[in-house]
Amino acid sequence: MVKFDVCIVGGGAAGLMASVFAARGGAVVAVVERNTAVGRKLLRTGRGRCNITHDGDIDHFVKAFDFCGRFLKHSLYEFSPESTIDFFAKLGVKSKIEKDGLVFPTTDKAATVKNALLQEAQRLGVKFIYGRRVDGLVKDDSDFTITAGDDTITSKSVIIVTGGKSWPDLGSTGDGYQFAKLLGHTIVDPIPALTSLVSGAKWLTKLQGVAVGDVKVFAKIAGKKIASTGPMMFTGKGIGGPAVFEFTRFAAEQLANIKGTIEVHIDLLAGDTDEDFRQALRNFAFANPKKKVLSYLSDILPARLAAEVAVFTDISEDTPLSQLPKKKCTKLVEMIKHLPIHVTGTAGFAQATITRGGVDTKEIDPQTMQSKICPGLFFAGEIINVDGPCGGYNLQIAWSTAALAGKSAAQKESGRT
Repeated sequence: MVKFDVCIVGGGAAGLMASVFAARGGAVVAVVERNTAVGRKLLRTGRGRCNITHDGDIDHFVKAFDFCGRFLKHSLYEFSPESTIDFFAKLGVKSKIEKDGLVFPTTDKAATVKNALLQEAQRLGVKFIYGRRVDGLVKDDSDFTITAGDDTITSKSVIIVTGGKSWPDLGSTGDGYQFAKLLGHTIVDPIPALTSLVSGAKWLTKLQGVAVGDVKVFAKIAGKKIASTGPMMFTGKGIGGPAVFEFTRFAAEQLANIKGTIEVHIDLLAGDTDEDFRQALRNFAFANPKKKVLSYLSDILPARLAAEVAVFTDISEDTPLSQLPKKKCTKLVEMIKHLPIHVTGTAGFAQATITRGGVDTKEIDPQTMQSKICPGLFFAGEIINVDGPCGGYNLQIAWSTAALAGKSAAQKESGRT
């Protein structure tokens, strides 16, 4: 039996950050990771580039986090987006701010971020136990006992950072929820968010891989109007991309309870109103009387999508735009501004970037990330019922909550809390 001050269950982004801050606080730290290497999910973030945070002040982040912003506020003040950039810079990882405030390492490689965290943890003496799935976590009067395969570990404090259920192929299977429940915590039902939408419409198979730069995805589900904007991509089985991911975050609970299908609409020209586009269409047709409908559509939409829109409106490809009957013109505007897709649900946890749900925040002290139910137990990252938009927000949750949890756990062992 090996004894540590702090045992961290999970070696992802939050686990690595927590280990660094706990060790910097003087604690003897162990990280138990079920995979044979740490940070596997981190390597996939930002399409392998690792969008480490988003450019913005704390008020911006709190607002972006909506339902969980108040809970996360203290951790953001303790370890802000600016702190994140500075932290990695001191580890030799320079960053850059790109379009829409996305922050990436200048190497454009997630491995740079993971390696910097791992090397810092190793420098600080953190013990990594690989290839061990924790199958037992109990607490007596003062210590926790963790069993992982043939290993038995005792520690004064435990930080659970096992993530949610998204990307289960990388080891996120929701194990941490069971440990939290055994130690008295309530789990808000996990559901997939920031994921693709699935449809049985056969015409979508023709558009696989087609991307549209700026759209609005909107619907009314269970009496609630939901909308999001941004780039979108047709997946062949449905639709994905940032606009759709954000839509699934806003509608996570409603999408989890779909019976049958729901009608989602896509505004393919999100910057214009219906009337703006109708007038632009008239003006263009007047100025270009010989321009064919399909040629015009191909100028404003990807070619394959333009062809499908022409089919939906039952317009001959060779029809000049100026000769389009009023009813067909109205239908064309309707298709471009309100393209309907009958959705059967989401792509599920297998393709979800994040999990909505997890340990109830009411049972966690936001000042320390320590359990209000089980002293010495801390949580950080995706296992908590917190989440944010695409664009570095969810990694900032991981960094901020983990830094606070690691620091707080170390202070507890030193007798300062």
